[in-house]
Amino acid sequence: MTSSVDSATELDVLVVGAGFSGLHLLHRLRGDGFSVRVVESAPEVGGTWYWNRYPGARCDVESVDYSYSWDDELQQEWDWTEKYPAQGDILAYLKHVADRFDLRKDIDFETTVAGAEWDAESARWTARTEDGRTYVAQYLLMAVGCLSVPKEVDLPGADRFSGQVLRTWNWPEDADLTGRSVCVVGTGSTGAQVVPALAEVVGDLTVVQRTPNFVIPTRNRPLADGELEAVKAEYPARRQRNASHPAGVFRSDNPKTAFEVDEGERHATFQERWEGGGINFLGSFSDLMFDQAANDAVCAFVHEKIEEIVDDPKVAELLKPDSYPLGAKRPVIATDYYETFNRDNVHLVDVRENPLESFTETGLALANGDQHEFDTLVLATGFDSFTGAFTKMDVRGRDGLQLREVWQAEGPKTSLGLSSDGFPNLLIVANAGSPSVLANMVAAIEQHVAWIADLLTHMRERGLRTIEAEPQAQEKWVAHVEEVANMTLWPNGDSGSWYRGANIAGKPQIFMPYAAGVVEYGNALQESVDNDYAGFVLA
Repeated sequence: MTSSVDSATELDVLVVGAGFSGLHLLHRLRGDGFSVRVVESAPEVGGTWYWNRYPGARCDVESVDYSYSWDDELQQEWDWTEKYPAQGDILAYLKHVADRFDLRKDIDFETTVAGAEWDAESARWTARTEDGRTYVAQYLLMAVGCLSVPKEVDLPGADRFSGQVLRTWNWPEDADLTGRSVCVVGTGSTGAQVVPALAEVVGDLTVVQRTPNFVIPTRNRPLADGELEAVKAEYPARRQRNASHPAGVFRSDNPKTAFEVDEGERHATFQERWEGGGINFLGSFSDLMFDQAANDAVCAFVHEKIEEIVDDPKVAELLKPDSYPLGAKRPVIATDYYETFNRDNVHLVDVRENPLESFTETGLALANGDQHEFDTLVLATGFDSFTGAFTKMDVRGRDGLQLREVWQAEGPKTSLGLSSDGFPNLLIVANAGSPSVLANMVAAIEQHVAWIADLLTHMRERGLRTIEAEPQAQEKWVAHVEEVANMTLWPNGDSGSWYRGANIAGKPQIFMPYAAGVVEYGNALQESVDNDYAGFVLA
């Protein structure tokens, strides 16, 4: 088997991406007897946890849960040190997995797929890379992640700025901003993490906010003595408990609704959850994402906390989200975000109140004539979520059908989030049409990998060559995903949420993650299997 520019690498399976999904697929399918190769554009494993190494980067799922469950020895031997893992800890874990299971020998690093074409006669994909390699495989598995392609910079005059420009994605490992005058654009999850981290070291920090976010405190801490050992002792039960929750991670959700209790209990519950920090705050009451009045109550509580924390009343007011429900955009979990605006070296610029006119050579100019100067610009401006990695490639399915053209016109339509009509044997891992980002991503990935591996074994045993989304089932699933989302407050308000692709101009507006969660989704996967893979055409 070769991977030279002169001959094609012949495979059963080509996997694109060496993050959590790609590594798990490689290990599982290799163990099932398939010839598998992974291509990865980075020089190392890790996926999003390789590229997003900006200061303050951290996961909002607890470390002991944001990890693989498929190998008990791995669970027992890896030692997490904090409640919420930092980027470097997650990357170290994935490097360990790659070494522990000898995965690197089947990964081609610094290899970017430029395009892939389906050949109906041979029932195989031919993938071409930017450096001239060719891979031919029966199955093309897209383990590219939901947040792997940064959105294009859409800031007026950004190219005029003559100073240093850094993106939080692909942050330079040698970047040193100590004492510098810095401007951060973006206050989503990334911005809320990088702003407090930079404020500690830079001389002056200007934060440009377009839409304020609800930021919940992380309350991160080192794991206490004996805490990790206690988790390891009951890992199987813990994983089972996690699998029973829609988010794929156990959350002590309150079964009560917000208005079946009096105001005192409601406020005390919010306060207790706020002090506890993390995603448990979202489980304060069972109807926060279903009842507008309940959501208004939790929004009012967060506004109250902002007023308590931020010293300057005007800044506090600007930091309050007021155009969408809490949760309609991905809730932000961060450390000392609101507290950071009490620092003398931190300044908030809200471009709703005073629009950004243009960047200049030395800074930025606002519509009212105000000028802000700095020597470093940090862009935390988000991603072309879900579809960006797919539409970046030239993928052509049956009869030359171009995936980019279809998805840019209609959005990412799939059957069960796994396969798209017109693209046989192209299977998608934990992306649009599945719980993905609305769940513990590792749990969602494991659910997909198990289903895909079982499918490929099923096809091999029965001499089947192709699988493809059944067109009517695809339309029905997309409608169901939208219907479920519309039962909640997720689509409400003017949030510009990347859940719908609303952060990208011209992107089709459909709700992309499956809001019912991993339990209901798992039931749908099993129902498909029990009915001879209903929703798909196997031939």
